[in-house]
Amino acid sequence: MAAPMSPCFALRGSEGLWLRDGPPSNRARDAFHRDKSRACKVMTFSGDGALFAWCNGLCIQVADVSTNKVLFTLQKRKTSKMQFSPKGTYLMTWETYIVTEKGQQGNPNLEIWNARTGELVRSFIQKKHQNWAPQFSHDDTLCARNVTNEVQFFENGFETIIDKLHLDKLTHFSMSPWGPPYLVAAYVTGSKGSPSSVKLYRRPNFTTVIGNNSFYRADDVALLWNPKGKAVLLLLSMESTSDSYYGEQSLQFMGADGVSCRVPLGKNGPVYNAEWNPKMPEFCVVYGFMPAKITLYNLKCDPVFDFGTGAWNSIFYNPHGNILCLAGFGNIRGNTEFWDLKQKKQIIKSDASDITAFEWCPDGEHILLATTAPRLRVGNCFKVVHYTGTLVCEEATPVNEELWEVKWQSVPEGTFPVKPIQYKRVDSSVPQAPLPKKVEAYRPPQARGHASTFKLHENELPSNAKKDENLSKQALKNKKKREAKKAKQDQAQSDPMSPATSQPSQQATGGQPSRPQSSGQPARAPAGSSSHGQSARMGCTGDPEKDKKIRNLSKKLEQIEKLKQQQAEGKQLELNQLEKIKTVDQIRQEIEQIRLA
Repeated sequence: MAAPMSPCFALRGSEGLWLRDGPPSNRARDAFHRDKSRACKVMTFSGDGALFAWCNGLCIQVADVSTNKVLFTLQKRKTSKMQFSPKGTYLMTWETYIVTEKGQQGNPNLEIWNARTGELVRSFIQKKHQNWAPQFSHDDTLCARNVTNEVQFFENGFETIIDKLHLDKLTHFSMSPWGPPYLVAAYVTGSKGSPSSVKLYRRPNFTTVIGNNSFYRADDVALLWNPKGKAVLLLLSMESTSDSYYGEQSLQFMGADGVSCRVPLGKNGPVYNAEWNPKMPEFCVVYGFMPAKITLYNLKCDPVFDFGTGAWNSIFYNPHGNILCLAGFGNIRGNTEFWDLKQKKQIIKSDASDITAFEWCPDGEHILLATTAPRLRVGNCFKVVHYTGTLVCEEATPVNEELWEVKWQSVPEGTFPVKPIQYKRVDSSVPQAPLPKKVEAYRPPQARGHASTFKLHENELPSNAKKDENLSKQALKNKKKREAKKAKQDQAQSDPMSPATSQPSQQATGGQPSRPQSSGQPARAPAGSSSHGQSARMGCTGDPEKDKKIRNLSKKLEQIEKLKQQQAEGKQLELNQLEKIKTVDQIRQEIEQIRLA
């Protein structure tokens, strides 16, 4: 059954569990019988959003979202993990493994149910909670499960094992989400000096390894497939190293053809997050010591866009893949930036302090934000916000109560069309909070009234704004003044009646010529004075057009010399800066050709 056009979202906390409709109604769903149990442990929607399941500490209940009616109840009070298969055919539940007194072998704790009837299909023993859930293909026909040193495959049910992948020291695996043929990436832990590795296979031919990526410095590996299963990212991490108490992370890439490489990161430090675009063949990574850097890569691992640096540790693509949110949550003061990925243009920048949960609505336009326990036990609340910054819905949790989890209902792909991106705030009937006032840092009395140039961090600009990155604050200010003056002069030339052309510039200074403002550039020689010596020193020719070209090229040489000095001092340069250094000989040849022409 298709999900409704207005998706709902579920909330779980000390007040129980309930549903609310999303935009445009934004009302509590009274037709859904609220579960008031204070022990709701887990909840989940099916992939198409038709079913909703939860455990309230007494039993598991599965409801039809469209009718708000409970389909069946399972007497499983200790369930702590729950998940639907992609098509909603099966419901998987897991509870903590317990050994019985009669023997060493405990009871099955991983159970697979028919999601429509509640009939038990198969049960297994699954001791570890990491990677507890079996992995299904996108159509629910193929299922793979990890046991000791082996991956077992089932097809159209769980009666017989149709394939096996056996590897010594197999830690975990990941099957590509799309096929056939399905690719399987298996992480094998190294031992006795041998490296760890991720091996890539094409099912059902497990005798041939189509890709192998080996490495030493890793305690764990996260396997991140792109939506079409054509490539996988390997996020390698070590808990701690001699260089850093916080450990070490790196990122590797493996294609479906087995070709692998290290993703080039433009800054040293940890890798906080990596995400695939759900619609485009690209991925985004946030990495590096604070302020962190965010870069967009293509399937060749070439950087295609740099968002600069900032207080970020998270990235979130909307379901349509046309908007990217850059965020800093957790131990970073919450701030968010929303970017139009097609135009490579920032939509809005806003503050989102004390946010512990962020989730895009399936419509690709709204975001569900929440402050939840146990991360924060005071000020729990949720709000629905449009990506342009407009508050759509907000509700605070009552005093002495807690909010634990919020989750949007899933919808089938293609339910919501892609809409043009807006840059102005949309209208809302909800009163909008005033913009927070900028808090100024404390300054001692003797320093007040004077401009401060101190910065804790020098943030880098995005790729499309880096042409001005080498200019100081004063130089940027003077540049803007020159541009404004030039625009005013151009307007005056096009309008003969403009005051700018009819009044002499001396009026501002009582009839005396006004002094040119300092812009960090050498003052021009006054009319009538000899500038031959200066022209000779600059290598000028006397031709105004040629001299202008030579001055511009000379400025480029000065910038390259500064970059070389920074490189000699040990500063890590960007790719575009390194390419700029390589052009020094070409620029000198151009200058010589202009002089001789």
